[in-house]
Amino acid sequence: MVDSPGGHDVWQRVPEPGSGWRQVISVPVRDGVELVADVYAAEPDPAPRPVLLERTPYGRCRARGSDGAFESWNPPPPEAVCRRLVERGYHVVRQDCRGRGDSGGTFVKYLNEAEDGHDTVEWIAAQPWCDGRVATMGVSYAAHVQTALASLGTPHLSAMFLDSGGFASAYETGVRLGGAFELKQATWAFARAKTSAETLADPVRAAALDTESIEEWFRHLPWRRGHSPLRHAPEYEGYLFEQWEHGRFGPYWQQLGIYGRGHFDRFPDVPSLHISSWYDPYIQTAVENFRELGARKTSPAYLVLGPWTHGKRSFSYAGDVDFGPEATLDGNLAPDYVEFRADWFDSQLNPTASNPPAVRYFRMGGGSGKRNADGRIDHGGRWLSSSTWPPESSYTSRFFLNADGSLSSERRAVGESPETPAFSASPESPEYLEYDHDPRDPVPTIGGQVTSGEPVMVGGAFDQRPDDRTFSLSRSRLPLASRPDVLTFETEPLEKDVVVAGPVVARLAVSSSAADTDFTVKLIDVHPPSADYPAGFAMNLTDGILRCRYRDSFETPSPLEPGRIYDVTVEAPGTANLFARGHRIRVDISSSNFPRFDVNSGTGEPETTDRRQVIATNRVFVDGRSTITLHLLAVEQI
Repeated sequence: MVDSPGGHDVWQRVPEPGSGWRQVISVPVRDGVELVADVYAAEPDPAPRPVLLERTPYGRCRARGSDGAFESWNPPPPEAVCRRLVERGYHVVRQDCRGRGDSGGTFVKYLNEAEDGHDTVEWIAAQPWCDGRVATMGVSYAAHVQTALASLGTPHLSAMFLDSGGFASAYETGVRLGGAFELKQATWAFARAKTSAETLADPVRAAALDTESIEEWFRHLPWRRGHSPLRHAPEYEGYLFEQWEHGRFGPYWQQLGIYGRGHFDRFPDVPSLHISSWYDPYIQTAVENFRELGARKTSPAYLVLGPWTHGKRSFSYAGDVDFGPEATLDGNLAPDYVEFRADWFDSQLNPTASNPPAVRYFRMGGGSGKRNADGRIDHGGRWLSSSTWPPESSYTSRFFLNADGSLSSERRAVGESPETPAFSASPESPEYLEYDHDPRDPVPTIGGQVTSGEPVMVGGAFDQRPDDRTFSLSRSRLPLASRPDVLTFETEPLEKDVVVAGPVVARLAVSSSAADTDFTVKLIDVHPPSADYPAGFAMNLTDGILRCRYRDSFETPSPLEPGRIYDVTVEAPGTANLFARGHRIRVDISSSNFPRFDVNSGTGEPETTDRRQVIATNRVFVDGRSTITLHLLAVEQI
């Protein structure tokens, strides 16, 4: 039935830039809450078709607000996207998540999405305009909700298109990493609190949130409940502190919605596509989902890894580095992102369509190294395909962290030349390098796998030198390598190209004077000096962190014994890069990366309760026990 615009269960024409028809519906879920959605169709009395479902906390319509991760690049409005998908033979449903937009209930990040998503899929499948097949799609949070609903074995789920999200384990990717807390959760909560239904309905609450400076609050961590910029929005402060306070892996982190790993066998046997990018926080979860679902199910799984920041697949650059015209999804993997999605759904829901390669990844590097017209360094790159990740042709190579600051395939003592690779310690050769980690002056974050961190941090590739865009508790503009709390190891200038493709794993022998400390690892491509970059350009590729109390187990943390030597492993998410001839491979070791991660106080006490901070004297033993392992490819294969 076609009725007047604005009401539920009323079909109305979609205004430009859309076309076709739209109906506002309310979907009842098991606890009685109603979730509001829009249905897009080609006609007001639509025939049964497969349905594409997207669930979002950012507003199902443009008027409701956009995803904070994408505000800077103005994606096409939902009406335009839905029109094109409808023209390809699908109905589309866009739904406001619980407590967001027009939907009822209270928003608690991640933890209601399994049941709400399951009930929505099954409700849609029962509608006369659905042919019984419901496929899901979405970016970021709209990807997280897909693995959440799949964890309940949703019967009518037909395919999943997960872009930049979908938790295998939020504890290990997305909320925490290596035991450290990702502070993007705090900036995200603050931004979303400002657009919540409660804030929009309460001018006093809105004004109170507007008075808070998130940048200034970041200078005064740790926060406490009731003493944070979110104290005006207690429901947002509450869930944030729950995440932050649960430092060890336990029942909290095994809840539906944030622990797909515990439910993979229950996931429906349906095709899945997993997208992430080298400067996105969700590389590891995309790879794990791809690997595990591909192994456990008969339906195919696919993986796409690009050179972008979170969701920015239509740009050729990330931060201050440009990867060339081949870098974008648009015009390379498909005419554009909408066609890419439609083609993939066609290939999986229509058995006569051809399937794409299992893995498509962008190998960065090979550019001119010059500054382009937009002021970015031309690093270049190209798309490659594989049947696995890491690529099946890759092999591992171990590099030693040496006392003289070199990074080499052979152990080397101070004073040795590359021509004399045999390692022999001497009294003049220190067995360790040490530094003081001062929690009051942490190493600043410069790019990396960051999203939703504005205004205190952004993701991407940058020269590892602070500038006016860098959030730092000090004012230094010297390169990070000049800091006394950063240990730098690098190769000689490469005599030939070297290609890395896969995860980066550091195995370190360490000790500390503190009861707890962190160790960070960062892989860097050092461009040589040039006319455009006289001091060179130290381009970050990937980085990882380990909170040492979790060195043996995330479930049972234990303090460090001061001075005792421990073997620890720090893994950085995968990357793919060609280190060109004349470049250097560099690894930085330190104990902080702020504001991406909360800073370890050194006391061993929980992050949100301890007000003390102690300086930790940390040692990295460079007597052959500390190494970095890279996955390499033969250059002639790429």
